[in-house]
Amino acid sequence: MNKDQLLAIDNGTQSVRALIFDLKGTLIAKSRVAIEPYYSTEPGYAEQDPEVYWNAVCLACQQLWSMPGVDKNAVAGVGLTTQRSTLINVDKAGVPLRPAIHWLDQRRTPGQKPLDGLWGTLFKLAGMSETVAYMQSEAEANWVRVNQPEIWKATHKFLLLSGYITHKLVNRYVDSVGCQVGYIPFDYKKMTWCGKSDWKWQAVPMDIALLPDLVLPTGLLGEITPEAAAATGIPVGLPLIAAAADKACEVVGAGCVDPRIACLSYGTTATINITLEKYTEVIPLIPPYPSAVPNSYSLETQIYRGYWMVSWFKREFGMNEERLAVERGVETEELFDDLVNSVPAGSRGLMLQPYWSPGLKVPGPEAKGAIIGFGDVHTRAYMYRSILEGLAYALREGMERTAKRTHIPVTQIRVAGGGSQSEAAMQLTADIFGLPTCRPHVYEASGLGAAMDVAVGLKLHPNFEVAVKEMTHQGKAFEPIAANHLMYNELYNRVYCKMYERLQPLYDEIRDITGYPPRD
Repeated sequence: MNKDQLLAIDNGTQSVRALIFDLKGTLIAKSRVAIEPYYSTEPGYAEQDPEVYWNAVCLACQQLWSMPGVDKNAVAGVGLTTQRSTLINVDKAGVPLRPAIHWLDQRRTPGQKPLDGLWGTLFKLAGMSETVAYMQSEAEANWVRVNQPEIWKATHKFLLLSGYITHKLVNRYVDSVGCQVGYIPFDYKKMTWCGKSDWKWQAVPMDIALLPDLVLPTGLLGEITPEAAAATGIPVGLPLIAAAADKACEVVGAGCVDPRIACLSYGTTATINITLEKYTEVIPLIPPYPSAVPNSYSLETQIYRGYWMVSWFKREFGMNEERLAVERGVETEELFDDLVNSVPAGSRGLMLQPYWSPGLKVPGPEAKGAIIGFGDVHTRAYMYRSILEGLAYALREGMERTAKRTHIPVTQIRVAGGGSQSEAAMQLTADIFGLPTCRPHVYEASGLGAAMDVAVGLKLHPNFEVAVKEMTHQGKAFEPIAANHLMYNELYNRVYCKMYERLQPLYDEIRDITGYPPRD
């Protein structure tokens, strides 16, 4: 039998999926195991037992093998993609020493020693001292080191979730370069751990021996061990090929390896990315992330907790749609689309700025969310549409900033993530960007991206150019409506782009009065 199928394991925030793709990008089989994203023992804490992730990986794979028409002997290799920035301390036996600190965790460790010497002077001159202090206070390693010194002392390896699952699968402390997104001493330009003199070793003090070996995407991480095979059902000896973090894989799975094609993701964190071979900082001193394509970068603008606001609205104001969807036997998204479409483009001037969580630089750490333009005509339908519009405005701003830095205009938009399932959100995005917009042919774009890394790594496709051509296909396309785009252009340029600058002094005043967000 030909081994021409690819197993992708996608450990997301809400679930773990085991997926089998063929070399044409067709999703042959899918198993999904829901997981509780995290639990909280203190306000702002978000933790999870690492075994929850591993057990879900095992169950998802075992369910997959029991599905009709699935033959594990046809699988050529395995790719792993996971949520970003979830971190785990393990001992010498690979056993977790404490719960994983989830990427949504908000604990902070203020008061870290400022950078000294030349680095301290350079950051002060660049006006970036507060940005560095913010990073130091956000770094999970600093919190464990300061608050749980006995755990830090006993730590043999400090791993991202991807490194932890990789160790469970191949019994090696190794991880993909494409997964290194977090407050860790990683050199994003050279795509390896920082050199000895790099400022990040001051900001996040640790021994380099705590970190795993790194392999470029498409490289070999190891082979499935007998123990992992017994737990997952994956055949012993199958190669585990390095993929990348879920956002990076999603970009590739959406077919966005040409920098003129941007991948917009409406997920818990809303992002817009392009893939570029040249190292380029869209915001000075804020690095691009590693791509799922080896030796390439994913230039990303991120709206932290972006689509969280949509979930918040549905939870707080969408009970009627939830009830009606059950009564009518339809998807809830259809009724929310009706809500959006009941309101004209531009929401009659109700404008939203989606800065629900502070940023590193743009927006700054003082930023707040804002809604302006309320009038007596505005209902919850207007508010819902203005949330979607605000997210699209913010991502368009990121796209324009990226194009200005790269001198490469974006000509197409691909939309992935949960929001891509909304027809109204897709049309609204096309209208605001003024560009043809489509969704990938499969919803599981991050899993597909991981499978593409496997295909290229095993030479089942010779390179990413061929893999993209063979395995990614456009789904439903949306063309911008001219009248709507004209309206949005006016609101975007004359109102939205001026909101942060005008409100920023007030955000500073709020911060001084209330102490939120705190200064480091």
